[in-house]
Amino acid sequence: MHSPGVFISQADPRPMYVQIVEQIRRRIAVGDWPPGFELPSIRALAAATRVSVITVKRAYSDLEHDGVIVTRQGKGSFVAEQADLSARLRLAELDAHLSTATSIGRALGLSDEDLHARLRQTLTAKDRHEP
Repeated sequence: MHSPGVFISQADPRPMYVQIVEQIRRRIAVGDWPPGFELPSIRALAAATRVSVITVKRAYSDLEHDGVIVTRQGKGSFVAEQADLSARLRLAELDAHLSTATSIGRALGLSDEDLHARLRQTLTAKDRHEP
């Protein structure tokens, strides 16, 4: 039995199944769990994270619906065998961060041009600091 590597924070305001989904997506995106990797069983992950089986089942169902994992009856759940899955998940994570940044910019009253300028400024500053 492998370590699930998924942890639930009671201090996190997000629902527990969302925390599970995001952590599994992250493990796949960074390559910790490659295509074909067998995920912990629903019961094992529920026990390890101290959440209900229904919570883990909801997380796995969402991941399966999104094509991130596949479940084979009687065999378990596995990371989907998609060549671009890791890259796709990393881009989705980037999109989520950019969406958050856009929302913050909007709350600060920034225009599209201001947001574009700030992104360009950030990219330029990063380029200057790289060795």
